Amino acid sequence: MQKTALYERHRQLGAKMTDFHGWEMPLYYTSILEEHKAVREALGLFDISHMGQVLVTGPDAVTTLNHLVVSDMTQVGKERACYTLMLNERGGIVDDLILYRLGEAEWLVIVNCATHAADVEWLTGHAQGGTTVADISEGRAILAVQGPRASRVLEEILDAKVAGLGRFAIAPIRTMGPDACIARTGYTGGAGFELFVPNAHAKRVWDAVLTMAKPLGALPIGLGARDTLRVEAGLRLYGTDMDAQTSPIEAGLDWTVAWNKTAFLGREALLRQQREGVARKFVGFEMSQGPVPRAGLELAAVSGKAAGLKVGAVTSGTYSPILNKPLGMGYVEPAYAAVGTPLAMTVRNQRHTGTVVKLPFWKGERTQPALTSGAPTVERLT
Repeated sequence: MQKTALYERHRQLGAKMTDFHGWEMPLYYTSILEEHKAVREALGLFDISHMGQVLVTGPDAVTTLNHLVVSDMTQVGKERACYTLMLNERGGIVDDLILYRLGEAEWLVIVNCATHAADVEWLTGHAQGGTTVADISEGRAILAVQGPRASRVLEEILDAKVAGLGRFAIAPIRTMGPDACIARTGYTGGAGFELFVPNAHAKRVWDAVLTMAKPLGALPIGLGARDTLRVEAGLRLYGTDMDAQTSPIEAGLDWTVAWNKTAFLGREALLRQQREGVARKFVGFEMSQGPVPRAGLELAAVSGKAAGLKVGAVTSGTYSPILNKPLGMGYVEPAYAAVGTPLAMTVRNQRHTGTVVKLPFWKGERTQPALTSGAPTVERLT
C-alpha cells in the first residue's frame, strides 16, 4: 500500500488509517464531527498527497488541453486556475480536474487518485504536436489548509502572497524552490488554500501550521470529514456522484462548458443532449429529520400519479453538524428536480420525506484578519 510523505505524522497523531484506492490515508484523528467543525469554525489541515500531479508543457499544451476539457483554456491567464471536466466521445465524464496555468506553456493538472493512471494515459494518448505530459507526483506532496483562519495563519509562516491571493489564483513559494506553489483552491466550499511542495518541505509545513494554529482551534483532518464537508458544500465526488456514464448536463456541471468552443472531445454528444434533454438530473435535498441518506437508496415521488414510485436514487449523503439536518444528493427524473419538490426515502420500512433545495447546502463563512504578532515561520520550525 502506498504512503504519503506525512504517513509517520499521521501515525504519531493517532490517526485511524484506511485504504483509499491503494493509499494508506487518515480517516480521522479525533472524530469526524469534531474535525468537520474545526474546518468550518477555525482551520483544518489535510494531507491530500494521494492526488495525482501531472505537468503538461510545450507550445501546443493549450491546444491539447482545450481539445480534452470542456472549458476554454485560452481564457485562463497565467497564475490562474480552472475547475473543468475531461470527457469521452460519448460526453461521459472521464474525470473532473483543476488546471493551474503556471506559465505561458506550462500547466499543472491535478487528477483524482482513483483515475490517476488512466488520466495520465488519456492525456498522453491525446497530446498534440509539441506537448509533453509528465507525471510529477512522485516526491511531491499536497497539503490543504482550509477554514476561516487559513489566510491569517499561512500569511505568517510562508514567504508567499497569501492574503492578497484571489480565488482560483496560484503563486510561487519562493523559499521552497521553483517547484513549490500555493493556490486559493480547495474541496470544502469555504475559504482555504492548497500547497504543492516537494516532500522535503511537507513535514516542515505540516508541523508549522499545526504548531501555530492549534491554539486557534485547528485540527488535522482525515478523509471522513473531507467527505462530509464536500457534501455540505454540494461538491460532487468522482466515482460516487459522477462517472464515465454521466454527462456534465446530467451532473449539473454544464456551467463548466464553453459552448462557444468549436471543438472538444464529447462536444457533439453534449449538443445532442442539449437539444433532446436528459433522462435524469443531479439534485440536492434536505430532510428536517430522519436517517442520513445513503448511496443507493431509492428516491420516490410524494404526490401525483407517480406517488410512491421510484424517480431516482441517492449518490451521497451526510448529517450536517453546521446546519443540523441530514443532507443528500443524487439523480432524479427531470420532472422532480425543481427546487421545492418533495422526495421520499424509505429506510427500514419507514418513509422519510425531504425537499429538493438549491446547492450548495452551506453558503460560506467569514475569513479572519491577518495576525500581526511575531509567529513562528516555516524556516524557524526545522
